[in-house]
Amino acid sequence: MRLTTNQGVIELGLDRNHAPVTVDNFLKYVNDGFYNGTVFHRVISNFVIQGGGVIRTNAGLSEKTPTYPAITLESQNGLSNVRGTLAMARTAVADSATSQFYVNVVDNLNLNYVNAANPGYAVFGQVTVGMDVVDKIRAVNTNAQDVPLVDVTITEAKVIQ
Repeated sequence: MRLTTNQGVIELGLDRNHAPVTVDNFLKYVNDGFYNGTVFHRVISNFVIQGGGVIRTNAGLSEKTPTYPAITLESQNGLSNVRGTLAMARTAVADSATSQFYVNVVDNLNLNYVNAANPGYAVFGQVTVGMDVVDKIRAVNTNAQDVPLVDVTITEAKVIQ
């Protein structure tokens, strides 16, 4: 699948074999056009770039709604939060992921499953083309809350063959 951003194109390979629920959830949002116009609202140069659920409005950044119901966490799938992988963001509640995702810009093994008390985050794909674009995004200037000073926007997310 392809994310076209105002910084360039990122192509992602999705791993349905290891994370079927997560991939199907992500593709629902892609096919609905949900990600179009959203921004990467969290950019930490030595951690992740996160997007998929926030839009720019006249009032500032706002969560995009509605989302589908939260999905079951698939973090025990054998995939690891290493540089270039795609994973679902969530709250402190394990089964809370909806639309937001992140790309690991470094190896983040601390985000992997440890046990029920530390369930980690579900990896479900990887960057296949455009890691240079990911690195360009990770280098943008941000404010104290890790929000880019200039919006990094997903102009189109679509499935490609």
